Amino acid sequence: MSVSVSTFGKLPSGEEVLRYTITNASGASVSLLNYGAIWQTMFVPNHKGELIDVVLGYDTVEDYLKNHMFLGATVGRVANRIKNARFTLNGKEYKLAANNGTSCLHGGNVGFDKKLWKAETDSDSVIFTLTSPDGDEGFPGELSVAVVYSLSEDNALSIRYLLNSDADTIQNMTNHAYFNLAGQGADSVLEQTLWVDANRTTRVDKDVLPTGEIASVFGTPLDFTKPKPIGKDIAAKAELIDFLGGFDHNFVLNHKEGEMAKIATAYDPKGGVAMDVYTDQPGVQLFTPPDFTYMTGKSGVQYGKYPAFCLETQHFANAMDNPSFPSIVLHAGEVFSSETVYHFRVEK
Repeated sequence: MSVSVSTFGKLPSGEEVLRYTITNASGASVSLLNYGAIWQTMFVPNHKGELIDVVLGYDTVEDYLKNHMFLGATVGRVANRIKNARFTLNGKEYKLAANNGTSCLHGGNVGFDKKLWKAETDSDSVIFTLTSPDGDEGFPGELSVAVVYSLSEDNALSIRYLLNSDADTIQNMTNHAYFNLAGQGADSVLEQTLWVDANRTTRVDKDVLPTGEIASVFGTPLDFTKPKPIGKDIAAKAELIDFLGGFDHNFVLNHKEGEMAKIATAYDPKGGVAMDVYTDQPGVQLFTPPDFTYMTGKSGVQYGKYPAFCLETQHFANAMDNPSFPSIVLHAGEVFSSETVYHFRVEK
């Protein structure tokens, strides 16, 4: 196992953006940026033994600065949407940036995806740290954050989140990687299969905000309790799939919150690459961007329609307005810890 560091570019401020690459004995590797603590590449073998890059991304800092879709980014303080860009905590209302219609999305105008993080390396890990000051994007409390990426010899990438605050606040962090298990320059993911260990979903309205209702997936296009092609029901006129142009839905995972469990498996039948996802989080957001034809990715690849899928492990959106949802409150002095693992393998 080795960790190397190289210069990736510079921000307009002149600050240097560095790329950290962890490589295991078999040659599989992950590259990470200290800008946005971004997951930039993931090279894993397919059934031919070829190393292919299975996450979408860019080759330059400039493209990431223009990145409106959070490719590979660490998202915080609060992932997903907060209705009316406000929340009440301990009887006090906090107003946030309305950067997605009337909602606050993925932490506001300058979320963690747009921050330059500090970084340290270990034998198989990169540790990114960030201090978000009290009032940052409207959120209370000085929040200390560590995100630890670790690669194993059997091609599993672990992402650990460690947070604490000097005052009560809210948090819901995730990683926004876009996966194409045939390779980031391949055709659409519609024939790739997906299984999600979730019998229920948080129903959403046309603003992609939870209504508060927890609904069964059985008998709906959101039923991934048995593996099926991602594209099988992607044009369904139900559960707002037609309105959204695909999936953008949170699944209520079956395992007990806080316990690590396998919650999803995606598989590319052509190249044989499978990805198992493990997490201790209560939910996962399946997102299938319908059209990235305006994007040029790594190595000059022109992305197309349905070029990837996201599996963003998380707490539920707009949790502060829905007290029945798992709490996203982080109390002063507490340490929040969570882990998600993406394990890549070849299915024979």
